[in-house]
Amino acid sequence: MIFCVEDDANIRELILYSLQSTGFEAIGLCDHKELEQKLQEITPSLILLDVMLPEKDGFEIIKSLRSSPKTKNIPLIMLTAKSSEFDKVHGLDLGADDYITKPFGIMELVARVKALLRRSNPPKETQNSINYAGITIDTQKHEVICDNEHINLTLKEFELLKKLLSNHGIVISRDTLLDEIWGLSFYGETRTVDAHIKTLRQKLGEKGNIIETIRGVGYKIS
Repeated sequence: MIFCVEDDANIRELILYSLQSTGFEAIGLCDHKELEQKLQEITPSLILLDVMLPEKDGFEIIKSLRSSPKTKNIPLIMLTAKSSEFDKVHGLDLGADDYITKPFGIMELVARVKALLRRSNPPKETQNSINYAGITIDTQKHEVICDNEHINLTLKEFELLKKLLSNHGIVISRDTLLDEIWGLSFYGETRTVDAHIKTLRQKLGEKGNIIETIRGVGYKIS
């Protein structure tokens, strides 16, 4: 089930028609109140969220969704008329998985929905390991196995890979990676992250391609 939160009835109906005609179950909601009510009844597989909503805008709604254990992992695409880089980065930093700027093509919207749903299955994780796309991280032994071969990573490379795999499909900004892996003393030195991503990709070989660069923002595992 896909929720489409959009206050413009014409746009909402067009999106619903397009999703339903391509095989998705989808319902339309016009504001945060209807969204909150519907979330009490069902947890959707994905939310399409307009930014410019009455009373409570999309950015505030993202904050609420990501702060709740029940809704923090729901895939979310922003629909926004705000095309500035700042607004896009702000939405991604708050926890949006993707954004589409209005006006948008319906075929692109459906393609983005399908792509996000494909990559939104979380990696299998046990108490001591994370497994995804042929990569296994043993968090207790601090070992990484890629395609059945042990990969020798530095401590920072290990923590970087662990952070990205644990948040599979979610964009993580360079500043967030710096803060959580290197600490505040490295604040602003985003080249440190880029350099470690480069060597990490090289060590992972062909699997290094799953680390996707989000231009002007950061990185994610695709």
